[in-house]
Amino acid sequence: MKVWIQVRQMVTRLLRRRDGSSTIELAIVLPILVLLFAGATELGRLFYTYTTLAKATKIGARYLSTSIDATSSDATIAVAAKLKAQSLVVCGYTDCTGNQPDGTPKVPIANGLSMNSPGTNVKVTFFTQTEGSVLVQYVTVEIQSYPYQPGPFNLAAWTGNANSKFYFPLIPHTTMRYML
Repeated sequence: MKVWIQVRQMVTRLLRRRDGSSTIELAIVLPILVLLFAGATELGRLFYTYTTLAKATKIGARYLSTSIDATSSDATIAVAAKLKAQSLVVCGYTDCTGNQPDGTPKVPIANGLSMNSPGTNVKVTFFTQTEGSVLVQYVTVEIQSYPYQPGPFNLAAWTGNANSKFYFPLIPHTTMRYML
């Protein structure tokens, strides 16, 4: 009987030690796991923002590549077509003023884009290129240096580094052949 009591006491001591060691292991590993989670979250937000901006430039380039007004000899018509494309890129509509069809105010597709003057964020360039013996016209739509804004998991602040080390300006662009 005494032997069983001693064995039971030894097992109880071992179980206590194991519980303590798992707590210590958790205390060591938890900050690393939280940092990995935060990094994955921020990286996901960065890719999401870049993809959204890249798709917006694609829509603007497609609009201009099929617009007769974009290459009009009348400068005011051409500028108006470029402004419509720039507005498409910034807010998803050809005009960023007013409300959406459901009555809510229009908002930019990503924070930091200017709805008052879309031309400050979006650059439109037409150029021609020789392909064989034919001159082909292209249009490029580019968002100029979009400043990515960190979310609640700001890795630069957590690690004591400058924001420029982790977050860099995004410059998505799309080039399409002018179809008309």
